[in-house]
Amino acid sequence: MKKILLWLKIIRPQTLFASFCPIMVGLITVEVSSWFVAAITLLCGLSLQILANLINDYYDFKRGADKAGRAGYKRVLSEGIVNVSSMRKAIATTLFVVLVTGAYLIWCGGWPILLIGVTAILFAWLYTATRFSLAYLGIADIFVLIYFGMVAATGTAYLQTSTFELTTFYAGTVNGLISMCVLIINNLRDMEDDRLVQKKTFPVRFGKRAGEIGMFVIVLLMPLFSYLAFGWNWSQFIIVPALILYFFTRKAQGPTYNRCLLATGLLNLLYVLMVELGIRN
Repeated sequence: MKKILLWLKIIRPQTLFASFCPIMVGLITVEVSSWFVAAITLLCGLSLQILANLINDYYDFKRGADKAGRAGYKRVLSEGIVNVSSMRKAIATTLFVVLVTGAYLIWCGGWPILLIGVTAILFAWLYTATRFSLAYLGIADIFVLIYFGMVAATGTAYLQTSTFELTTFYAGTVNGLISMCVLIINNLRDMEDDRLVQKKTFPVRFGKRAGEIGMFVIVLLMPLFSYLAFGWNWSQFIIVPALILYFFTRKAQGPTYNRCLLATGLLNLLYVLMVELGIRN
């Protein structure tokens, strides 16, 4: 039981809505031809995000960006819960799962899935692992929108239909926008720590107010892309809880941002349920 709880801390399960939800939207918006392929897609997608989380933890720790007692969720390396060697083994194990499940999906979907898989692993590595990391340059938001939204949803649909569905693309974009909110909230919370290690996130570059305005614009785009996907239906109501989350985020301070992060994950899940409700009705 202790090992299970430890692994749960390592993989950060509270973040996994970001990969789970666009895959589910991809499945909801098409006719599923193979539930086995759908299950492997889900396993591969979750494993890719876990890999990105582990790489992020490892390199943020090495750079000194994560410290004991941080306002955010506790990181296992900085808190001394696991050592560097154990984290490297966790990265290698997760990468193995990604490669095995990814190879099967490539066999099913061909070169488009190969392209998605290779670039997804590459950007998971580039997120924090190099001198010119996406997170430290402040451009990670763009890749979160693409890979935790458009690519995850349309790639999932392609594996079922062998076509790229525009409806799925627009619907998945909403998932990506919600995941961008996760990144903005995280960056607002960690502004001062990020500034010290020269992690030039959007709020660090332009200030807290600019980060909040950016989140507001993202929230307003959610019903627009939902409309482009489905016309008028239940999924446009995502604007209501998204605006509530925005106003709570503006009032948040320190560790209270963590509640907003969890709420953003639940918002992503709520959107999936709204898409399902809208399509079925």
